[in-house]
Amino acid sequence: MVGAGKVWLPVSMLPLVGGVAGAFFGVLFGYVTTKKSGTTFAMITMGIGEMVFASSLMFPEFFGGEGGISTNRVVGDPFLGITFGPGRQVYYLIAAWCLVSMVAMYAWTQTPLGRIANAVRDNPERVEFIGYNTQRVRYLVLILSAFFAGISGALSAINFEIVSAENVSAVRSGGVLLAAFIGGAGVFFGPVIGAVVFVLFAVALSDLTKAWLLYLGLFFVLMVMFVPGGIASLLLMQMPLVAKGKFRQMLPSYGRAAAAGVVLLAAMILTVELVYKVQVDSANGTDMSLFGIAFDAGKPVPWAVAAALWVAGLLAWRMAAARVRAAWDKAQGEIAGGRA
Repeated sequence: MVGAGKVWLPVSMLPLVGGVAGAFFGVLFGYVTTKKSGTTFAMITMGIGEMVFASSLMFPEFFGGEGGISTNRVVGDPFLGITFGPGRQVYYLIAAWCLVSMVAMYAWTQTPLGRIANAVRDNPERVEFIGYNTQRVRYLVLILSAFFAGISGALSAINFEIVSAENVSAVRSGGVLLAAFIGGAGVFFGPVIGAVVFVLFAVALSDLTKAWLLYLGLFFVLMVMFVPGGIASLLLMQMPLVAKGKFRQMLPSYGRAAAAGVVLLAAMILTVELVYKVQVDSANGTDMSLFGIAFDAGKPVPWAVAAALWVAGLLAWRMAAARVRAAWDKAQGEIAGGRA
């Protein structure tokens, strides 16, 4: 309606309208979903999301169908020469709203409600024992999260000038969950790190290889298996070492592990690209290039190189991991001895 000129509203204030709309639906759906917690809550939330996605296709008069609803962000008179036509102006608008939202969310974590929300997440039974209604806390937190999700949706509408069924699909929700888990959902800045990594996969890596989704899936599996706390947890583990001046003595062992990791990464990339070329893209021939080196995926030589890289990388990683553990135990022992 703003884009059509029916309602006057500065484009820069549209995210606030989106936040209020998101909070409204948080009030509407949150009371039902927060009756349960944990896996049950997640499944109910996913069910509601799929219901909305189905509705977007079943009621095209309201949702716009598969084509979605388009708009025009260059509406009204320019304010101080700002029309939001150039992409740079939209970028700074998004950056400003993201900064304000991050500050507001961090400030909220320091409030009594934010503290008790952490307690409900960690130990809901104990919170109930001291007299708090855990369902009410979850309900309020969901409304607040819906508010910030609405801000994000409005910024997306300004940026792309269209809202389609894809915006409410399970793929979009799954991408957000992947980013939050990769970065570390238990740390405030973890999802930010995860979002950066996810965008690097989706934008930068997708330009280099058609198998970028496979790389993202493999990376996610490795994170679940070895770093369930996310990238942020790895960074936080180093903070005591930095504070006590012990991080420098870990650098040699970290360097060996990084070198072994590079060899394993090269082995994985070569294997994935060879399999993709032979199994998916063989109609265009088996000639390919990787890292500026041309070779034939149908010949045994590149496969032998990949196997050799796997063997060398695994052996090097095994030795490097042992050195990292020994250096870590030594550093932790020195820290504990200093405290004693």
